[in-house]
Amino acid sequence: MTDLGEVRAGLEAGLRAAVRGEVAFDATARALTTMDASNYRRVPLGVVAPRDADDVAAALSVCREHGVPVVARGGGTSIAGQATGTGVVLEFTRHMNRLVSLDPEARQAVVQPGLVLDRLQEAAAPHGLRFGPDPSTHSRCTLGGMIGNNSCGSHSVAWGTTADSVQELSVISGRGDLLRPGRDWAGAPEGLRALVDGELARLRTDFPSLSRLPRRISGYALDALLPENGADVARSFCGSEGTLGVLTEAVVRLVQAPRARALAVLAYTDESAAAEAAAGLLPYRPLTVEGMAADLVRESAGLPRGGAWLFVETGGDSSAEARARAETVVRAADVVDALVVADPAAQRTLWRIREDASGTATRMPDGAEAWPGWEDCAVPPPRLGAYLRDFRALLSAHGLRGTPYGHFGDGCIHVRIDFDLMSDAGVARFRRFSEELADLVVSHGGSLSGEHGDGQARAELLPRMYGQEAVRLFERAKGVWDPDDLLNPGMLVRPAPLDSNLRFAVLPRKPVDVAFGYPEDGGDFSAAVRRCVGVAKCRTTTAGSVPATGSAAAPVSGVMCPSFRATGEEEHSTRGRARLLHEMLAGEVVTDGWRSTEVRDALDLCLSCKGCRSDCPVGVDMATYKAEFLHHHYAGRRRPAAHYTMGWLPVWLRTVARLRAARLLNSLAAVGPLARLAKRLGGIAVEREIPRLAREPFSRWWARRRLPDGAGAGDGAGTGAGPVVILWPDTFTEYLSPSVGRAAVRVLEEAGLTVALPPTAHWERAPIGDGRSRTPRDAIGQLGPLARRNRVCCGLTYISTGQLDRARTVLRRTLDLMEPVLDSGAPIVVLEPSCAATLRTDVPELLHDDPRAAQLAARVRTFAETLAQQAPHWTPPVLNRPAVGQTHCHQHAVLGDTAERRLREAAGLTGELSGGCCGLAGNFGFEQGHYDVSKACAEEQLLPAVRAATEDAVILADGFSCRTQLEQLAGRQGRHLAEVLAGALEERPGRTRGPDEDLGEGLER
Repeated sequence: MTDLGEVRAGLEAGLRAAVRGEVAFDATARALTTMDASNYRRVPLGVVAPRDADDVAAALSVCREHGVPVVARGGGTSIAGQATGTGVVLEFTRHMNRLVSLDPEARQAVVQPGLVLDRLQEAAAPHGLRFGPDPSTHSRCTLGGMIGNNSCGSHSVAWGTTADSVQELSVISGRGDLLRPGRDWAGAPEGLRALVDGELARLRTDFPSLSRLPRRISGYALDALLPENGADVARSFCGSEGTLGVLTEAVVRLVQAPRARALAVLAYTDESAAAEAAAGLLPYRPLTVEGMAADLVRESAGLPRGGAWLFVETGGDSSAEARARAETVVRAADVVDALVVADPAAQRTLWRIREDASGTATRMPDGAEAWPGWEDCAVPPPRLGAYLRDFRALLSAHGLRGTPYGHFGDGCIHVRIDFDLMSDAGVARFRRFSEELADLVVSHGGSLSGEHGDGQARAELLPRMYGQEAVRLFERAKGVWDPDDLLNPGMLVRPAPLDSNLRFAVLPRKPVDVAFGYPEDGGDFSAAVRRCVGVAKCRTTTAGSVPATGSAAAPVSGVMCPSFRATGEEEHSTRGRARLLHEMLAGEVVTDGWRSTEVRDALDLCLSCKGCRSDCPVGVDMATYKAEFLHHHYAGRRRPAAHYTMGWLPVWLRTVARLRAARLLNSLAAVGPLARLAKRLGGIAVEREIPRLAREPFSRWWARRRLPDGAGAGDGAGTGAGPVVILWPDTFTEYLSPSVGRAAVRVLEEAGLTVALPPTAHWERAPIGDGRSRTPRDAIGQLGPLARRNRVCCGLTYISTGQLDRARTVLRRTLDLMEPVLDSGAPIVVLEPSCAATLRTDVPELLHDDPRAAQLAARVRTFAETLAQQAPHWTPPVLNRPAVGQTHCHQHAVLGDTAERRLREAAGLTGELSGGCCGLAGNFGFEQGHYDVSKACAEEQLLPAVRAATEDAVILADGFSCRTQLEQLAGRQGRHLAEVLAGALEERPGRTRGPDEDLGEGLER
């Protein structure tokens, strides 16, 4: 018996000799391709990224020689398991991703299989054209994958499926034959025509009509080979899931895009009422008829009142025409309520609810997990309402829950169901339900798949839809195209059982011992990692996603995933890192557990921006997973130098301040050889400048302020007659940007608030009474002989470097100091967004056993939130100037920026801030080996926006990292919003600044 290792070694050597593209058999490459977006997992032998069709042919030849199967893979977003395999994976997105040509006159494009759909849409848009089908994964799915699955999307009622848009294909068969499938038997492999001619009657009777069932995607489209259908070999190839041949190029048709669009949102009492209404709207020739129910909408989203909605899009040559058509639809519909939206940006906001449903649906409202498997059944549109009622009844009979949504106009339903796929009993119920649901779909004249293909999830059940004879015909067709069964075996014909190869089977059955609490995942790290279902929104190439409708709406600002956009590598995407963590827990491919170098290297370029926490539809929080991993990975081991320098930054800066050595260190840092030596020893990138330390820390300035009664402020309150707010002296404000703190004090007091700093004394007397109470404190900051001085700290630098034991120590000390503040009820103003986000989310999750952590998190406010809540009637100075910059990534992901937007608007600061991440991201951009990625992130949106700004524009950057990145890469000074407002206050006519109001250092006037 041949050893698997020998087979792998011989295969790898053969591929390296024959293929010019990349050949990867390492653990990382294999781990990244074990799964797609389905419930299934297969471990490949290796991955090949072919450069061209010759590489594909060479790879197929080597694999055929070794008897190893081949799977073609695009974006890896397939939901039925067809993008996984045990042999060699052909990865097309790396090289074969070009738009070869675009002919606006002929309305045609020639594309390679790895081209992402949005890139084709962007190229076609200037000509008023577009590719008709548009799945919700349009920003990362590939044309090859769409052809393989016969994908559809929300506009199929207008422009059909991918098969309707394909004209001609270039295909390499399993035996290396070069074929050009098209109409009139063009490109048919030898024997296919004879097979069809002998089965004409069956093809005419056993295949449901596409006019009655437009979303019939299941099985092979052999009826497209009938003479009355033009003997269209290309159309028949669509939806074959890579089992018949390997696509290397395609000629596709484009359609005229309407110049304007309007969106009618129709509200109904429930989803069945919406489903029954959908078919009646088709005569009005809408572009889309999409449906979803209230149990998929987790919060108010501006939808009209109702329990379910239809999203009906209309087009026209003008906005007025499109709107008139939408209003006609509303008048024709029997609705509870309705909304017509013509503004592109408002449409985009509503469409995002629908697009994110594929991820949102993976969690029930109570947080329980839900899975694909019956993701896209389709029935004739007039049967949809009745089918949904029966479907809900079947769910109830099995004690299951799901949230249906989808393409109601085509009778296609998406749903994630809360199957228990971790236990034997749950898997058995999954099988019973699947068999009964297949029968239910067939009883309504439907198709088991209406968009995503059969894969392993449904292929076993195809005899229930087509009958055994038709399925045997599928097997014969497969044999004509691929007699050696080399291409994606186990899909569509001779399938693996639907309850085998489940990706959950390899995960540990007991919770892993971890530091964070993972409250949304029941404290289970495995469940947190399982959140990633592979929808791959993190693989987009822009920080905002292009509207699926192709309208002129501005992209929605986003952050996730800056490292992927900088490198284009799957391992540096959120999904890739989650896959590696999954394999780490499984222990089969990644075998070193927490000591894994594969996981460490993939996480190394994670900026901990937390963009995935908000932008990922399923709420993956890779920053937390990274901190968790680093905590275990370096336990009892020496860490990288940067962990000691930048991880312990609060300690070093506090020491410098106590020694009053800032001026000396700034001078030494200006000496080239000394700076280079310090950077090398400290693990800091040589390209970076060491930030200058403030000559006077913020708290020292605070202590010397002259109050009206002449007393020193200390920890006590400053001037102001209004409510007390506690200003958090974060490390960056305290030692590096005290001008931000001084400006914030100036503005907060101008707004009538009383500003105080947190206590710096922790009482150390023995407990009294109940063993927990300590000597009472009468006022914030009161000192005594038995008090120990210290400073509060959010622990950010320790958390981001995975030093979680140290972080806990620091945070418990902070909570001890903050107890009187927590008792007082005063809000806590945090000026640095990353520190505010840490206090609001990381601290309660890390100290999940300490109720004070949650109390502290609940008190945290941003600068703008404080003014909005504590001084609602205060009017800021009006600047009437444009503003540019970037919303801090943690602000976007954790805190939200509604209050900041309103404050900017009230201050006359116009314009939108860009999305993305500045790329410095705390310690990340300073660490050795990160400079190029850090710079690439900044060049994506931030730096171009600043360079294009007018001279009078205000450059806003609330984060210290963002300001540092701007200064070091663009030579421009960004300012915190507090600094901008404070500067405007100083410029008010007749304003005389007192000697104690030095806003000074670093504050632009």
